[in-house]
Amino acid sequence: MDDRALVRAIRAIIGSAATDDDCAVIDDGENYLVMSTDMLHETTDFPTGMTDYECGWMAAAVTLSDVASMGAVPIALLLAVGVDRADRVEEITRGADECCRAYGCRLMGGDMDAHTECTLVSTGLGRVSPECLVRRRGAQPGDIVAVTGIPGQAQAGLDGYPAHWEALVVPRPGVFEGQALGRAGATAMMDVSDGLSISLHDLAEASGVRLDVTEAAIPRPEGVPAEDAARYALFGGGDFGLLFTCPEDVFPVAGVDATCIGRVAAGLGVYLDGVALEKVGYSHYWE
Repeated sequence: MDDRALVRAIRAIIGSAATDDDCAVIDDGENYLVMSTDMLHETTDFPTGMTDYECGWMAAAVTLSDVASMGAVPIALLLAVGVDRADRVEEITRGADECCRAYGCRLMGGDMDAHTECTLVSTGLGRVSPECLVRRRGAQPGDIVAVTGIPGQAQAGLDGYPAHWEALVVPRPGVFEGQALGRAGATAMMDVSDGLSISLHDLAEASGVRLDVTEAAIPRPEGVPAEDAARYALFGGGDFGLLFTCPEDVFPVAGVDATCIGRVAAGLGVYLDGVALEKVGYSHYWE
């Protein structure tokens, strides 16, 4: 069983509204509050060579990326730290704090415990007005499909291309881009941290639409052989760009570096140059 199958089982218990988006959405009167939490483990999420500072930065970045995908302004983040050595806590905290500060957010405490491997759990809170909230389920036939940044850079860094190492270990969540897209009228949005292909499928399923994507239009990491670059861009995880849809007359959005990669159509599924695209990306698995 993978994590998406497990989410379907959880959905039967707590409902689709609590599981369909990158964040939970809470009506707070004039605004919505959005909340997300992420767990990272050293053995599966922190590549060899990462510093404790970078581990802390990444822990904050993954949650801020979820907040960004809703078009929200991040307010606060809590960090729970489980470590094998107490002397690691300070640099982990410093990395998380500096990531938060870079995006107008505050690290406001958390918890710590002894653990056999470094395990970081970040919980973030954001705020967004009703007219700027963007969910996964709003894509409409006729919208364009676009992505910010260059998908595949993190995978290239993981596979030994040094020019892309920083993209892997110090990811930059699209906080300001998400807010701009929410204000501009994006109809659906999510981040691509699990990979572009699987994210396209997630968004298409949530919106009940077909996505037609042009492979040649997808940005690719530079300095990587063409075949690897194409594979990384489609199936590599660890990037924090935003995948979104919007009416054609909205694009491009000022202040957002994004590339149009396709169109939304009536129907179901994801197609790459007219051929069904395999739903592959980063997932957790259980026996």
